[in-house]
Amino acid sequence: MSTTDPRTLAPGDAASWRRRRLDPVQPRGLRLTLAVAAAFLVLVPFTSLALLVLGAWPPLRRMDTSVTEALHGYALEHPGWVRLTSVWTEVFAPMPLRVAALAVVVWLVRRDARRLALWVAVTMLAGGLLGALLKLLVARDRPELLDPVARAVGYAFPSGHAVNAALAAGVLLVVFLPLARRRAQRAALWATALLLTVLTGASRVALGVHWTSDVIGGWLLATAVLAGTAAGFAVWQHAPANRH
Repeated sequence: MSTTDPRTLAPGDAASWRRRRLDPVQPRGLRLTLAVAAAFLVLVPFTSLALLVLGAWPPLRRMDTSVTEALHGYALEHPGWVRLTSVWTEVFAPMPLRVAALAVVVWLVRRDARRLALWVAVTMLAGGLLGALLKLLVARDRPELLDPVARAVGYAFPSGHAVNAALAAGVLLVVFLPLARRRAQRAALWATALLLTVLTGASRVALGVHWTSDVIGGWLLATAVLAGTAAGFAVWQHAPANRH
């Protein structure tokens, strides 16, 4: 005769999820709650920023303009800086990062980590599509400079480079941190993720093709997508293999 934890009974009980959602014995409920809460907390500042962009809030506009003008002036005086920044922004553009993510997916499948491979694919695809859709909805113009050092097409908010770089950094940490056994390896992974995210976003502002708030919006959106897809993955990962 087997005994069952009473907390797992009464699936139709309306209060059952409320009892389990913060219970460490119920890992799916706890992880789902934390991930959904993280996604919500990130979506709040992203939505607020998007509304300020749509409303052309004067303080935000002044901040964006002052940063862009300062960096553009520096770029005009330092052509070497422009070349270096241009190389970085091309190497870590959305498409190369997607190709790298595809390589990670193939590697994970070959290691029989199909659920994690699917999470990587869904995260990169969902983030990229959501970023492109929001560009069309917000329809913010890019900076218009008298003597531009670089050009880009399409709308500005959120920055596609910033979104995809932050997504790729999240994938890097989720996939490879559990494999890092040494402190130096973990530190290197965190440093790589941070540099990829910050420098890629900053390169777009430095080249005058994005406002600072475009990049910040991209980082916030990517973080929300990572948290949201991680919530679904946490539940699926701990789902029973066979149900009768």
